[in-house]
Amino acid sequence: MTRTAARVDGGSPGVAGPSGLVANGRPETVPQSALRRRWQLARWILDPTGYLRDQVRHGKDSFQVSVFGDAMGSGSVFLLTEPKSIQALMSRDTGSEFSSPGELNLILAPLLGVRNTILLSGAAHRHRRQLVMPRFHGEHLQNYARVIERITRQEMASWPQEGVISVREAMQRISMGVILEVVFGLGQAERHGELESLLTRRLAMTATPLTSAVLFFPWLQKDFGPLSPGHRISQLAAQTDALLYAMIAERRAQPLGERLDVLSMLLEARDEAGEPLSDEDVRDELITLLVAGHETAATSLTSALYWLHRTPHALDRLRSELEAAGVGAEPMKLPYLTAVGQEALRLHPVAMLSFARQVETPVEIAGQCYEPGDLLMACIYLLHQRPDLYPEPQSFRPERFLERQFSPYEYMPFGAGVRRCVGAALAQMELKIVLATVLGEMDFESANARAVPQARRGVTLGHGAPVRLRRIPRQRATAPAAAL
Repeated sequence: MTRTAARVDGGSPGVAGPSGLVANGRPETVPQSALRRRWQLARWILDPTGYLRDQVRHGKDSFQVSVFGDAMGSGSVFLLTEPKSIQALMSRDTGSEFSSPGELNLILAPLLGVRNTILLSGAAHRHRRQLVMPRFHGEHLQNYARVIERITRQEMASWPQEGVISVREAMQRISMGVILEVVFGLGQAERHGELESLLTRRLAMTATPLTSAVLFFPWLQKDFGPLSPGHRISQLAAQTDALLYAMIAERRAQPLGERLDVLSMLLEARDEAGEPLSDEDVRDELITLLVAGHETAATSLTSALYWLHRTPHALDRLRSELEAAGVGAEPMKLPYLTAVGQEALRLHPVAMLSFARQVETPVEIAGQCYEPGDLLMACIYLLHQRPDLYPEPQSFRPERFLERQFSPYEYMPFGAGVRRCVGAALAQMELKIVLATVLGEMDFESANARAVPQARRGVTLGHGAPVRLRRIPRQRATAPAAAL
């Protein structure tokens, strides 16, 4: 029996025959990884970047993996690393050729719940995105800019004149303060400390490669007694939920007035049927925004500060730009600062993979055929490591973003298509404002004797050791302003 595979790369359909080759002789199936399934899963959990690099050493632009167990159903999973293939996937993910079912993201349910933008599908997903996105764009961003600078300065005031700073801990406090005020409208009072403590402890449950295994093995999430990880997860989840539901009830009982926070917006919103969102919907959306916004911002800021202090010419050039711009300059308009943020997100994308798309009809991408039920994901980490796009891809070189523009399918730290991160604009703004505020007023040197490796942190890419900076007396920038 033969079947026709619709082409999505601009050519004509190919017909697959019993030999397993399409009519023009290209292979029908994508190459599979040579690693055994259990070994693949172990490598993926404990050494995700090493696992991914091993795949491309064989010259593959797409390959099949077995690293999700039963978390994504029974479909075969393929990773794409080539921009045109990724564009073919992400520009057609609205349902006819590819869909983006929320249930494929159930691995995140233990952290986020199931009634949120990430796990909703179809019309419900589109409607929820339309509700949430306006709070992260336009005039709202200008209000948040002041919040970010104020919270950054509050954190900086606690740093010693001399001594070593744990960068991630400091960036976590900044990002947590920002997200609690943006999402909840909470200042330093009003349950701020209690919620921050619970969320920090909950995220710490999957902060290392080993503890992240709980997300990949559902049986580890079961409560087997006080010493089991499932018991600790259940306790923290119950405490967090009790606090969130109490805050939702209190806010429902208050006149919302002109409040601009996301919680107030969700309480005023209506779902696709015209009904108010349930407490469960509001809770799941809040925890999703908190976890995603807090983790990604803290990791991105830590990466940027780490690489800047290991790349003296980049740090000097940025300090020169900040000094030339002067006090009160608009960070969003500084080109080298923007390039520094882009390069940090390229070299250390918090999300290694895009959300999965499901094949709905036989389709061919770049000579490879996929069948209905197959699951395709863009591998953001490997895309950002392509030497044909980024020469010397392991080097921190912000200048590359001043020398050329990259398409949304060549550079995609926030994903693409219908599942692109709703908070991307806020995340980029926070990265620039924090870097400009900190480095515009303070000087540091690296306190890490060795390079800090990348390592799994839950489902994200974090750092394998603490990043530390030592504060030093303030110095003038050394790079000439004319080089900017």
